[in-house]
Amino acid sequence: MSLTVRFFASLRERLERDEVVLAPGDAATVGEAWACATGGEAMPANVLAAVNQDYAAPDQPLKDGDEVAFFPPVTGG
Repeated sequence: MSLTVRFFASLRERLERDEVVLAPGDAATVGEAWACATGGEAMPANVLAAVNQDYAAPDQPLKDGDEVAFFPPVTGG
């Protein structure tokens, strides 16, 4: 199995990728998944994260097979 990390909207454009697949054990938390998938870049404070389509904090633990999504804050108008 593996851990799938997805980037949406401006994050996808900035990082020039939409998906990264991590090996089991590469990341134990959402924040570690960001760091592994971005080559060690610090996660911006305003980035939203979700695990299996539920909002998640950077310290949320991950398990094999999870899907982690990162996206910029949503604004309306």
